[in-house]
Amino acid sequence: MTTESTGSTSLSAAREDPAHNNLFVRGIHLVERFFHPDYVGLVVATMFFGLSLTPSLLPRDWFFQGLLSGINATIGYGLGCALSWAWRKWIAPRITWPAQVTSAWNRRPGWLLVAVKGAIVAACLIFAVLMSIQSSKWQRQITDLMGMEPVSDAGYPRTVLLGAAVVGLLIWISRLVVRLVRTVSRALNQWVRIPAAFARPLGVLVVLVGAVLLFNGVLAKGFFAVANSAFSARNSQTSPNAVQPTLPERSGSPESFAKWDTLGSEGRWFVANAPTALAIGQVTGKPAREPIRVYAGLESADGVEAQTDVAIAELDRTRAFEREVLVVISTTGTGWVDTVSAEAIELMFGGDTALVATQYSYLPSALSFLSDRDKSMTMGRTLFDKVYDRWSALPEDARPKLLVYGESLGSQGSEGAFSGLADIRNRTDGVLWVGPPNSNRLWSEFVARRDPGTEEITPIYADGMSVRFAAAADQLARPASTWTEPRITYLQHASDPVVWWSPDLLFTQPDWLREKRGPDVSPAMSWYPIVTFWQVAADLPRAQTVSDGHGHNYGNLVPDAWAAVAQPPDYTPELAARIRVFLDESMATERQLK
Repeated sequence: MTTESTGSTSLSAAREDPAHNNLFVRGIHLVERFFHPDYVGLVVATMFFGLSLTPSLLPRDWFFQGLLSGINATIGYGLGCALSWAWRKWIAPRITWPAQVTSAWNRRPGWLLVAVKGAIVAACLIFAVLMSIQSSKWQRQITDLMGMEPVSDAGYPRTVLLGAAVVGLLIWISRLVVRLVRTVSRALNQWVRIPAAFARPLGVLVVLVGAVLLFNGVLAKGFFAVANSAFSARNSQTSPNAVQPTLPERSGSPESFAKWDTLGSEGRWFVANAPTALAIGQVTGKPAREPIRVYAGLESADGVEAQTDVAIAELDRTRAFEREVLVVISTTGTGWVDTVSAEAIELMFGGDTALVATQYSYLPSALSFLSDRDKSMTMGRTLFDKVYDRWSALPEDARPKLLVYGESLGSQGSEGAFSGLADIRNRTDGVLWVGPPNSNRLWSEFVARRDPGTEEITPIYADGMSVRFAAAADQLARPASTWTEPRITYLQHASDPVVWWSPDLLFTQPDWLREKRGPDVSPAMSWYPIVTFWQVAADLPRAQTVSDGHGHNYGNLVPDAWAAVAQPPDYTPELAARIRVFLDESMATERQLK
């Protein structure tokens, strides 16, 4: 990225030409002296900048887009510099130009090349501005598809300025790194007496290894240590609207083996805000039972084995194995359990339910995915195995319906309990996995083996006999063939970056971008090497900022999915409507109180 201007010799020629006093030529000269641009790099950077403005899965404002486009443009600049260097180093010296071409080149006016460079800069700038204007139209298209307020056009031209600033900063940092490489190489040559031909590549290797060791050994560990400490402090906080339960059916109650102050912030909210039997009865119109909610936090016991033992003890204490339904829940990073998913199943079965969940990390899902992914699968496998061992020891006619649930990273942890489809069918009565990350092993296998002619965004696996995929309620009945028990369901939106982001996007076009776009994905979205990887990666932290039914928001679909998987008795359209009203009010209240 430190390649000097390919036309530096032309500047000398320009100074010898009377035209060198031209203000434009002098301006280009000053710019080159300050920035040392590579014009091939500039052209490729502009191409990457323009491609990064094309639609992604979710809408973006100008500031976020500027940051992303700046990163993409910097990558393009680096590739362009590499191409320019390869041309000068390996290709140009091996080309024998005709005498007429060489003569014409030597007799060119001194200002000509400078003018061409100016034209390149102007063309790149015009292209970037035009693409930013077109990008604002694409953003409006995406918000229309998702039923959201349109992104304002006013700030979008500022994307170009912010992107340029990001490029400048990253190139400056990269040049500092190159200077470090040169310093190390020079030291190796002068002090260690390594020949100059070997000192440069060795210098690159030393700096690279040092950076990796520094990141893995110091920066990464330090970052996660600080993050863990920060989020563990948050974990100890309790919402004023999360009051210690007094009902024995809840963990954290006075009778509980999992003490209230050990459950963590999300665990305390989970057990404190379960619907009461009275509230459930008002929705269903029938007498209801107090639903059981069992939770073990990271501080409830020391280690995964002890923590899950506490959960099993809680299930026994509350007589959870005598309920009609028992749901094993794998939480997300902080120990969060989706309120809609929990309350929906409790309402459907009149409170004759037991839900059990455990916490495995203090970190949010995004950070847990990077540092605690194995922990999530270890916890998911350990918890389910112990519940299953206790459940399978019961007489068959005395067992509750055993269901499994996991959302986002929780689905990955939950999948970790099973070796494959046969294992799921042998050991569960139904599974609901929501918004699965693209790295989920079982999900990937089912999607890869989907029936020919079905699309990746809503595949059909083995004619829908056991496993079904849905982005809308009507897709749960697809195909019309028999859906045998136990029923396994994945919910996945075409616009959910959690489902579709993968390192493979760097250099491989996925099927979901070869096939017809999903109903809430812009038809103009296309795959570009490297660029699309960063676009979808940038969508991840904003996956839940869009409207319901899009991105990583599945609340409006979960009740239908639970009804299809669990098949509650006496579940009528009228009851479904009342449950949905209750859930909508519950979520609105939670947003205000939590």
